[in-house]
Amino acid sequence: MNNTHSFHIPVMGTGFTIDSPIKVAKYGISSVVSLVDDTLIEDMRKYYCEQIGEAYTPITKYDEDYRARRITAYLNLLDLIVKKDFANVQNSAFEPDSEITKYFELLADNSPLKAQYQTMLQKENTETKKELQTKLRAQMRPGSIDVNIMTKLDRNNFATDKTPLPAEFSDALAALRGYAESSLNSAIILSAGINRRLYTYVEKFKDFYADASGFIKKKIVLKVSDYRSSLTQGRFFAKKGLWVSEYRIESGLNCGGHAFATDGFLMGPILEEFKNKKQELIDSIHKLYTSALKTKNKQNFEKPHSVDITAQGGIGTSQENDFLFTWYKVDGTGWGTPFLLVPEATNVDKETLGKLAAATENDLYLSPISPLGVPFNNLRDSLSDLEKMRRVRTDRPGSACPKGHLVSNTEFTEKPICTASRQYQKLKLENLEQSPELRDNPAELKKQWNAVIQKACICHDLAASPLIENKLEKKNLKYFTAVCPGPNMAYFSTIATLTEMVSHIYGRINLLNPDYRPHMFIKELKMYVEYLGKEIKKCAPTPSDKQVEYLNKFRDNLLDGIEYYKKLFPKMIEETESYRAKALEELQLFKKKLEISLAEHKNIFSNPLQKLLPV
Repeated sequence: MNNTHSFHIPVMGTGFTIDSPIKVAKYGISSVVSLVDDTLIEDMRKYYCEQIGEAYTPITKYDEDYRARRITAYLNLLDLIVKKDFANVQNSAFEPDSEITKYFELLADNSPLKAQYQTMLQKENTETKKELQTKLRAQMRPGSIDVNIMTKLDRNNFATDKTPLPAEFSDALAALRGYAESSLNSAIILSAGINRRLYTYVEKFKDFYADASGFIKKKIVLKVSDYRSSLTQGRFFAKKGLWVSEYRIESGLNCGGHAFATDGFLMGPILEEFKNKKQELIDSIHKLYTSALKTKNKQNFEKPHSVDITAQGGIGTSQENDFLFTWYKVDGTGWGTPFLLVPEATNVDKETLGKLAAATENDLYLSPISPLGVPFNNLRDSLSDLEKMRRVRTDRPGSACPKGHLVSNTEFTEKPICTASRQYQKLKLENLEQSPELRDNPAELKKQWNAVIQKACICHDLAASPLIENKLEKKNLKYFTAVCPGPNMAYFSTIATLTEMVSHIYGRINLLNPDYRPHMFIKELKMYVEYLGKEIKKCAPTPSDKQVEYLNKFRDNLLDGIEYYKKLFPKMIEETESYRAKALEELQLFKKKLEISLAEHKNIFSNPLQKLLPV
């Protein structure tokens, strides 16, 4: 974890953080770039080459290994720009409003480096002041240029003659190769679960292994939502002689983008388990790691490399942020959604920025729009959604599918196509209308018809913002921004500067709007109670044995989480007494809602009130 700041900016969509390192790394802030969209990446490389006067040679779709090469070239360019910009900040004068002054003023007030800076400011002797300034400059570090691969997005690709390419040219493996061959010294964040062929491919690249001194040039970070999967994935890498340097715990539902719900495990209990078992995790993985290194005839390490546990998803106040550090002993936190309102840090077009600032709780919801079939945090009436419904009204549902990163369906075609594409939706809607069963059931036909047209072209539309903002739109395409904020957006309404947002995180100012904001743990609980209700409806009235087992497990984990929070909330000394009391009141309210839901479905839940009511 970069120790200049205790927080990082996670990946957001494919475009919102595509150039965030250029914007914030010079101030010591780490951020994450998505490697999904190589077309966007190539467009941004061309743009920034022109901005800095660097020669630009196009890498076209007809060039060999173009996806990996585009990614390598762009990441090398980011590395070049960040190093140059950071050097300019580092060498600027310590004077009011200078870049180096901004660097140090952004630091948390409890930062040791900030304390040294404050000491320097108080010195009157010129020589002493200069000596301290030299020491401060030597300790400055840029933020890390980290990258993200969503492991589920691993489309197989074809040559120009339409013959299948080898596995290493799939989307995920090519992206990994592009990062591995770049000049970056940073981390790759692997999200959305295990992809065995991708994880196996990592061992082909030397930068992911520790050198003789224990230094790892390219660190592996796993975005996870529970301890068990972390242990499984960490062991998988360890058996190959690869070390996982960070486990990045994200709320299953209270996050931006795709929401991968746990089996009812809530974030508080998950963090508690990591806190209690961190050393056990490290020791068990280190044992496998040393064994694998010995087998590979690589240098062994008597002591484990460092392991960070970080948390993200729904954090919105400095009190919540501080509690994660003090109670759960996390090594860092991720702040995503609020930074969508910071033009200095992210790329959001002005119309979408206005919609985000005005968004209320009712405007933010878990939607079914993703072609992956995974719930997707969405902004109601986004430009993408409005255009999608306009196409439906003009009898042209679906997208032209210009990029195809989410192709997976082979219901009507031999080659996979995307469920948000015009081709698929035309075929599927015709199929529904020709169904004898649905012809006599108009209500069910309408329900299934709506499910088809809800899918959105997010791999194109999530990339729209930086292209619109930087005037990079192609004449043959139209751009309508999709955006994926977490529920936290409802409580932030101010378009803020970088200084203001960082000051909010560190408790120097408050950017929350006047609306009541529940604690991040309560918000997540509410989402899980609602999610369970939807899962019950999906399988009612006659669930299978497997569904019954899943729902009962989900129920038990939720109830255990509620009991855990009843004991935890009184210990949150960072919060006011009235806020803690309100949180306990809300906890009881959602417990009651859960009781009612369980009681209404006695055919599903074995002794549903057993854990809730006294004997």
